[in-house]
Amino acid sequence: MLLAIDSGNTNTVFAVFDGATVVAEWRSSTRADRTADEYGVWLGQLMALKGLTPADITEAIIASVVPASLFDLKTLCRAYFGVDPLIVGTPGVDLGIDILMDRPEEVGADRLVNAVGAHIEYGGPLIVVDFGTATTFDVVDRDGNYLGGAIAPGPNLSLQALHTAAAQLPRVAVGRPPSVIGKATVSAMRSGIYWGYVSLIEGMVRRIAEEAGEPMRVIATGGLASLFGEGTEAIDHYDPDLTLKGLREIHRRNTAT
Repeated sequence: MLLAIDSGNTNTVFAVFDGATVVAEWRSSTRADRTADEYGVWLGQLMALKGLTPADITEAIIASVVPASLFDLKTLCRAYFGVDPLIVGTPGVDLGIDILMDRPEEVGADRLVNAVGAHIEYGGPLIVVDFGTATTFDVVDRDGNYLGGAIAPGPNLSLQALHTAAAQLPRVAVGRPPSVIGKATVSAMRSGIYWGYVSLIEGMVRRIAEEAGEPMRVIATGGLASLFGEGTEAIDHYDPDLTLKGLREIHRRNTAT
């Protein structure tokens, strides 16, 4: 079985694949100071609840945008599962796509993995909108090559900035308000974040398609994707496991004989 690890700025997702099927999936808050032993004890207990043992894991792959966490995640795979993981973004790991950027080495591993997963599942050309700590827009051509994209602050990050920088603005949760015009401070903040981000999605999708010169399918992923997808027709598909699918495909491309 394959252990796929997606380490993001906010959460780290661990998934076990049996072939193309996800048989178990767990999510942990990302902490750079979490050791391999802490990961090992936590993950081992969760695996046992699913009837899995460390011996079931025969391969592993990691994509991380948190360099400080990578050492302990690699150590976890080696010490607790006895496997040497593939690391997305390191020399020798072939993504199977061209990265058509001025500085390909600067592109986050998660964005490239999403591009691979989206193209395998939905073809191209397409735009991947990932609602994470940042909201990213990634553009993939019909051959699966990564063309670039855009990065904006995520909804939760924007709300945190409002609360921190404005003395009279409270901390509120992201949610879909019943109307655009807020009648109180909290409802006005929720409207600004929710409908503001819906407008961001619609505007960016339209502008990217215009610049590309052709219609593009839009795939959404990330924790808040389903919530914002309810407010717009600009999103064609919601795929919560897109990154994991990309990791599995990259592993297949690097281990197929």
